[in-house]
Amino acid sequence: MRWRSVVLGLLLLRLGLQALLVMGNSSEFQKAVKLVIDTVSFDKDSTVQVFEATIRVLGSLLSAHIIITDTKQPFGDMSIKDYDNELLHLAHDLAVRLLPAFENTKTGIPYPRVNLKKGVPPDSHNETCTAGAGSLLVEFGILSRLLGDSTFEWVARRAVKALWSLRSNNTGLLGNVVNIQTGHWVGKQSGLGAGSDSFYEYLLKSYILFGEKEDLEMFNAAYQNIQNHLRRGREACNEGEGDPPLYVNVNMYTGQLMNTWIDSLQAFFPGLQVLIGDVEDAICLHAFYYAIWKRYGALPERYNWQLQAPDVPFYPLRPELVESTYLLYQATKNPFYLHVGMDILQSLEKYTKAKCGYATLHHVVEKTKEDRMESFFLSETCKYLYLLFDEENPVHKSGNKFMFTTEGHVVSVDERFRTSLWEDILPAQEGSAHKSKATELKAANFSSNCNRVPDERRYLLPLKSNYMRQIDRMVGLI
Repeated sequence: MRWRSVVLGLLLLRLGLQALLVMGNSSEFQKAVKLVIDTVSFDKDSTVQVFEATIRVLGSLLSAHIIITDTKQPFGDMSIKDYDNELLHLAHDLAVRLLPAFENTKTGIPYPRVNLKKGVPPDSHNETCTAGAGSLLVEFGILSRLLGDSTFEWVARRAVKALWSLRSNNTGLLGNVVNIQTGHWVGKQSGLGAGSDSFYEYLLKSYILFGEKEDLEMFNAAYQNIQNHLRRGREACNEGEGDPPLYVNVNMYTGQLMNTWIDSLQAFFPGLQVLIGDVEDAICLHAFYYAIWKRYGALPERYNWQLQAPDVPFYPLRPELVESTYLLYQATKNPFYLHVGMDILQSLEKYTKAKCGYATLHHVVEKTKEDRMESFFLSETCKYLYLLFDEENPVHKSGNKFMFTTEGHVVSVDERFRTSLWEDILPAQEGSAHKSKATELKAANFSSNCNRVPDERRYLLPLKSNYMRQIDRMVGLI
């Protein structure tokens, strides 16, 4: 019975706290928090992925703590009687157990795995992906600023800077797998999907949350390089001649095409473009992924745009397309995106619903299922669908500003996170934004921004019908 409670507590960290919060169910949220406090311990002889433990568990603990201690209580009364920062203490304990991953690496880039009791396993690999090593700054930065202890933000920021310093001198691009001891790129593919995605996401979100100009400088440069070397197709989304815009996988040193597939994780990118105001380009890329969804009723893990067929045909209920749909609706209020959400919801009900939940599709064409439901389905996919249709949710109406972490945890954009006591501990690199006047948040190489999407377009298709048909032909729908 004790182990059952422990497992349930860990599951609630991943699945329940955020869903209960967004849905305003204060009584169940309070019960769940108390269960976590009573049962969860990280003093385990267990080896975990540093990246996954950070974005899933550490992020959940920090988000719940922030909401519990928020004097405004925007989601209703989520306060806990006699709460003594227990979730923050758990977060601190977990982060301390992850710190050995950052030790004994010649580059400062962390090991991918660590044992919560014993540190880095003796047989640990020296290779890690860019996203895994470079997407720790939001959670580690929040923890540092809540505790007044620079250690966690320092190691995460050092890892980001180390990766950034390894970008190609020719293209400015990064690869997707690096050796943490030598700094040699083992994987030379530069793209927006698996292995790279959240690195770019967290450059921007770190700036939004902490206001550090250096993060913005890196993001703007990265976005410019992405536009220069990964983007194919016509310059503008909704006008001109040529193929629809598409972001491809290229060699980081030459910018030459490496393959003709894109993966489903890349569907997050339109949402990121919304955050920087590049709504027009986001509309096009989102339309491409939605066309694939319409063809199969799901997104294959990898889709070959040249062969117009899945390369890897399973769909593990990923949230990225739903997330971008939600953010595009928030930016445009175009009911087209409600239609997209309904289409996705109906497909999930039709093809993935099982007796005890929702199942991964083993094959998006044959619609065969696997006996597996990933935790991100409830914590992200369902949450973004819920928020898409709940326009009165406190996330939208409370007057507070919120940001979602890469795992969908709600974090308030708060002035207290924009103050650090350790500016001089990790000096800015030469030429960084700390010494630059170029602090404007802007999208490089985009023809429009959110302020230029006129109101009269709100009830029209976001993409002109001829361009929509062009994308449908591109994925074999017509």
